[in-house]
Amino acid sequence: MNLKLHKPLCVFDLETTGLNISKDRIVEICILKVFPDGSKESKTWLVNPEMKIPKEAAEVHGISDEDVANSPKFKEIAPKIMEMIAGADLGGFNSNRFDVPLLAEELLRAELDFDLKKHKMVDAQTIYHKKERRNLSAAYEFYCGKTLENAHSAEADTLATFEILDAQVGKYEDVPDNVTELSEFASHKKFADLAGMIHFDDDDIEIFGFGKYKGQKVLDVFQKDAGYYSWIQNADFPFYTKKIFTQIFLKSKF
Repeated sequence: MNLKLHKPLCVFDLETTGLNISKDRIVEICILKVFPDGSKESKTWLVNPEMKIPKEAAEVHGISDEDVANSPKFKEIAPKIMEMIAGADLGGFNSNRFDVPLLAEELLRAELDFDLKKHKMVDAQTIYHKKERRNLSAAYEFYCGKTLENAHSAEADTLATFEILDAQVGKYEDVPDNVTELSEFASHKKFADLAGMIHFDDDDIEIFGFGKYKGQKVLDVFQKDAGYYSWIQNADFPFYTKKIFTQIFLKSKF
């Protein structure tokens, strides 16, 4: 194994009802947990999303309403997922922009407190795009010399993603082999939240990345306009984004 792990790495993939982080739901999740000694364990769950699976989504991943009718709801498996990722870093393919934010939404919806600060995130797609710029199937063929069978199956995509990530570390001399440095290398830009709405300035202070206060310090805005915080909490923002805004808002009271 080319990767040098100092703590477990959970590589995972989601199949969902759509691409809206705030509104869509998980229908399948696979987690491959890789330990520093190279041993692995994996688990795949089909999930009842408690909503109809749109035809467009079903055509992509092949999972229908009937397939998940008797599957557990996410809140029923959420404690098992939290237990599996506890103390581990997170990896995936396009995971920084989609899988991690959507998983965080589902965990918070299940009243489990996902905290981004506890995990490093490594996105194999970001590394791939920096180096080759193609999709998962092409990446698998390029790095691993294999054809990706059963693409858009969470399990197949998850296993392929780990193989790609491990091969990337072995192929490029300038790609770090440890998760801490790899997380930095695989990041487009550092955000305080998962949806990219709260940025950092040059002093690592949270600033708005949108709206009428774009570029201004969140803490300063909340101190002078508490109503803007209330508007955010009632608007259609991801739960995790609202959580970070709440943490900053509470600071504004002291």
